[in-house]
Amino acid sequence: MLVLLPPSESKASGGTGAGLRLDRLSFPALTPVRARLVSALQRLAVEQPDSVRHALGLSAGQSAALAPNTALTTSGTLPALRRYTGVLYDALDYPALSGTARGRADRSLVVASALFGLLRPRDRIPDYRLSGGTVLPGLSGLAPVWRPVLEPELAAVRGLVVDLRSGVYAGLARVPSAVEVRVLREQDGRRSVVSHDNKYTKGHLARVLCERGAQCLQDVAEAGRSVADDVEIEGHRVDLLLHGLARQRTSSSP
Repeated sequence: MLVLLPPSESKASGGTGAGLRLDRLSFPALTPVRARLVSALQRLAVEQPDSVRHALGLSAGQSAALAPNTALTTSGTLPALRRYTGVLYDALDYPALSGTARGRADRSLVVASALFGLLRPRDRIPDYRLSGGTVLPGLSGLAPVWRPVLEPELAAVRGLVVDLRSGVYAGLARVPSAVEVRVLREQDGRRSVVSHDNKYTKGHLARVLCERGAQCLQDVAEAGRSVADDVEIEGHRVDLLLHGLARQRTSSSP
């Protein structure tokens, strides 16, 4: 089983130990693209900060958010699942997983990153600012850069792939055989995607998958029943339906 997670815009700051070592990250076939993007992002952050700020959608008052990008190769690092924070990662609560579930998480969870491509939980990375939809000066976008290397890497995965990525990160590498999971709020006969509910529920689903494991689409749907009010299956897609707030649903689950 491989569970693809989206990254988080919010990240823990700081870090300890040596700086970034691309040669020690998982998925070594991605190293050349990682090196290219890290070098470009760091150089642009130093030489063209206004252009990078605009590309990232930051206001002039948010210029300080670019600081991590100027020291990507020298700043301290943290394991990926300590670096990424926010609603999904709080719900996953990786540090609290039991020994068996933690081992399964280390083998199965993979974060889709705009800068590093794919990361396993223990891969050490610096703080950075880059999203999947960013178009950096000199690049036409990240999808043309990542697809040629990410798609073969993911196509080589044997067994079940569960795709919890958001749309922009799914666009960086298509995985036609994956089980796609959507989270929808259903009220008064209408269905919609609510950002907080989506992240919170997917985080809990990832946790359940680490605790139970999964080998097929039906296993994913069964895990989904513990975090959603209803589950629907259509082709390779599992829809998790919420009739109320995600936090209320998961906190009241047995």
